[in-house]
Amino acid sequence: MTAPAPQPESSRPASWHPAHILATWFGAGLSPVAPGTVGSLAALPLAYLLNYYLGVVALAVGIVVVFLVGIWAAHSFSRRTASHDAGPIVIDEVAGQWLALLLVPPDLVLYAIGFALFRLADIIKPWPIGLADKRIKGGFGVMFDDILAGALAAIILWNIWMWTSI
Repeated sequence: MTAPAPQPESSRPASWHPAHILATWFGAGLSPVAPGTVGSLAALPLAYLLNYYLGVVALAVGIVVVFLVGIWAAHSFSRRTASHDAGPIVIDEVAGQWLALLLVPPDLVLYAIGFALFRLADIIKPWPIGLADKRIKGGFGVMFDDILAGALAAIILWNIWMWTSI
């Protein structure tokens, strides 16, 4: 007789579980339409406030904290739902979106452009983002491809800012 295959902790994570709350960025990822875009939009106000009131270092620290917490939350959510990078997980969009905005001052126009650039990079997944998305698994993999998309968007956004502020 063979042992039964391990089952996920539950087919649906408890909405009160800290991993669920953080992975969905306080429910933003539960949007029935475009949860990644909603998660990125939900990231913008806090990024603006951190950068405006506390400075770029606070935003950088926030990125590191969200990235590290996101590895755990995405792993836990994925394990609990027996899925990988499920749509409701949007904490990766938060970290990537914040990174996209790191090199520019808090400005509504720049943040709007940064939002569009990040979403474009995250959806299209040009090399090496697509490669990372396919090959790196687990909580780190969920987070890492969005960090790469955020880095690409940050470089493009910084160049736009430099060229238009001359």
